Amino acid sequence: MEEKERRNGLKKIDWSDAGILIALIAMAIFFSVSTKAFFSASNFSNIARQISIVGICAVGMTMVILTGGIDLSIGSLIGLAAVAGAKMMSAGTPVFAAVLAVLVLGLLVGAVNAACINGLRIPPMITTLGMMISVRGAVYLISGGMPVYGLPESFKVLGQNNIGIIPISMIIMVIVFVIGYVILNRTVFGRRIYGIGGNPETARLSGVNVKKEIYKIYCFAGFMGALAGLILMSRVNSGQPNAGDGYEMDIITAVVLGGVSVSGGEGKLSKVIVGVIFMGILANGMMMMNISDYWQRVVKGIVLLAAVAIDIRSKDKKARADVAH
Repeated sequence: MEEKERRNGLKKIDWSDAGILIALIAMAIFFSVSTKAFFSASNFSNIARQISIVGICAVGMTMVILTGGIDLSIGSLIGLAAVAGAKMMSAGTPVFAAVLAVLVLGLLVGAVNAACINGLRIPPMITTLGMMISVRGAVYLISGGMPVYGLPESFKVLGQNNIGIIPISMIIMVIVFVIGYVILNRTVFGRRIYGIGGNPETARLSGVNVKKEIYKIYCFAGFMGALAGLILMSRVNSGQPNAGDGYEMDIITAVVLGGVSVSGGEGKLSKVIVGVIFMGILANGMMMMNISDYWQRVVKGIVLLAAVAIDIRSKDKKARADVAH
């Protein structure tokens, strides 16, 4: 009997987790064959720096999506952090004070998002879409539509230097993932995030202050966006007004590819890192093959649609299995 149950269990293995890994390996092989420079130490270092921005934001986005929400303003926030930080540093503001101010700015953007969702009851998608447009407008107003230069040489360390062969930005991303993993899997706050995503009303009736938790989650996401903006600013040694443009789609796609359900309540941060690496290799490989930016956007859009479709199909399959039992 036990042997039969064991075999049945093997037949019920969900291969969806392995699917993204197989796709990742196949894509890496394809790009390594298509361009010789792809499979090199210098390019892997570039990929590590590129995915650090998406990865840091993906931790905050994971928490947001787990509640059934979305944050479309994250790309614009990256740009705001980069330009505001560059403006302050180029004006002579001490690095520590400028960094602290930018991180607080990220918290404020997150708090405004949460206030609109909680107080005005505006759906997260509309709230953050409005913030995406408004914040990007603020970026161009602050910068005058021109890059901001004049950063201190010491600030280059954050986005350009390595510890051994590992980029510092990559190390920061790993630390952020560890913090996020601990929060989601080892704290009451993490359990509440999953509870809100599963059923907000049930969470409220069980004593969870849902509105308070939403503030925490969006502020955390805003903080991560500001941190990513600072790292991007350090990497390019300037505050570019178009910094972070389109990053929101890469971040959301990475999270959904990592198995986090768009309807909330399901997903693990430990798998999101695979989605982050996937998007990093995809972007890097297409760039090295000289594929135009327009076609890159087409491909990334298709990947996002495919990821959401797989998520919906998986949930429908699970629902039918629950009904059958």
